[in-house]
Amino acid sequence: MSTSTVDDGAVHGKQLAFIFAGLLLAMFVSSLSETIAATALPTIVGDLGGVEIMQWVTTAYILASTITMPIYGKVGDIIGRKFLLISALVLYALGKIVCGLSVNMAMLLTGRLISGLGGGGLIILSQAAIADVVPPRKRGLYLGVMGSVFTVSNVLGPLLGGWFVETLGWRWIFWFTVPLAGLAILALAVFLKQPSLHGKHLTFDWQGSAVMAVGVTALVLAMTWGGEVYAWLSWQIMGLLVLFAVACVVFVMVERHVSQPIIPMGLFHDRNFNLCAIVALLVNVSFMGTVNYLPTYFQIVDRMSPELAGLMVTPLSVGIFITSTATGWIAGKTGKYKWMPLAMCAVCAVGFYLMSLMYVGEPVFLPLLYLFILGFGLGLGTQILVLIVQNEFPQSHVGTATAANNFFRQIGATVGASLVGTLFTNRLTANLADKLPAADHISLATLTPSVVDKLPDSLQSVVATGYSDALVPLFLYFVPVMIGCLVLMMFLEKHPLAKTINHSGHGQGKSLK
Repeated sequence: MSTSTVDDGAVHGKQLAFIFAGLLLAMFVSSLSETIAATALPTIVGDLGGVEIMQWVTTAYILASTITMPIYGKVGDIIGRKFLLISALVLYALGKIVCGLSVNMAMLLTGRLISGLGGGGLIILSQAAIADVVPPRKRGLYLGVMGSVFTVSNVLGPLLGGWFVETLGWRWIFWFTVPLAGLAILALAVFLKQPSLHGKHLTFDWQGSAVMAVGVTALVLAMTWGGEVYAWLSWQIMGLLVLFAVACVVFVMVERHVSQPIIPMGLFHDRNFNLCAIVALLVNVSFMGTVNYLPTYFQIVDRMSPELAGLMVTPLSVGIFITSTATGWIAGKTGKYKWMPLAMCAVCAVGFYLMSLMYVGEPVFLPLLYLFILGFGLGLGTQILVLIVQNEFPQSHVGTATAANNFFRQIGATVGASLVGTLFTNRLTANLADKLPAADHISLATLTPSVVDKLPDSLQSVVATGYSDALVPLFLYFVPVMIGCLVLMMFLEKHPLAKTINHSGHGQGKSLK
């Protein structure tokens, strides 16, 4: 079995295949966690008696995973990624077991927190681990497939969640991913090599981690509670946002002076890193702000079943799969990649514009076409941004850079879902205020497809129109965002993709000092 080559330091053959399969499984189970429980959440909290704290089931996972992302990236660069990946998978599986055995909400939230502590490392460590075995020039295809798996799992999640609830019971939502995590652990334990730690010393950045945890917690809580639990201008939300801003300032001050910062300020000396981080954040704001509400939209506006509504989003993942795989292959063959994020922004702008034209009673093929175009655009550049970031820095810092890029993506996803949710809820309430009884109490938590199904046909039509008028115009807001991203990507510097694993990096922030 071939393990490496002299000229590029890469792994080849069956060993690479098994490593890649393990990394794909790790990414699949991690991204699945964020969506598979969404469909079943009302059933789960109803059984465990915790409807009033339902949002914490999602918040606990997001908080834990977001906070640990940069930590996994930095530690992985120092001690290697094999042990960390296996540990993250074990934590993830343990959390799922606790969730599956839950007899009350406290136990469920504990399980979600534990799985989040592991899940925060799975995606970034998988992307960084592939950088340990495949050089940048050949890495695009692998990152493209990883991006496709991430998207497919996001689409499959609600479908699987609904199916488990209706057939085997909600606990199988959590049991389902445990054997998958076990297979990933087996593949990585056998085939992924652990680098020698001789002469390496890990000095953990406790101060930076603590400050970052405070800042991320404040931001996530503000985005989760804003417009739902508390008004956006309430002292609670404004206080959390102020705390987040103060934490950001303190974090920068701390990271400038510690010896092993979890997010080195040297990253921000690199133009391409900054551009990719900003665009990744904005794209995720737009993407998560869109996808979160589409299944419910199709159920309420087009009166589809949950399963069919979930399938309506499939063209999005098909489009991403086609282009993310194709662009990765093209980047490897030609070494040319700058046009890809530019094309992503342009096509996504067209996709969001077309989605803003959706209306009640339209032919089904139209939203299917629009979602395919949007997915086609997203696949053109999302994983290429990761490749660009990894190519900027030497191998010793690739995990830190990858984690930081994903950290900004996660922040974008959190902010996007919250902002779109708030705008949508406010518009929906205003649209229906004079048309439905007690409309001032309408929220995303109460206006569910099952509630709408029980209304008379005349009121269902009113709700469908109001729902469409509240959500669809918001898609137009993302068009100028994508155009702004297009302008930013024009300033991207094209650096040759390295042909070896242990390259010295091509960016301005190589030393991360």
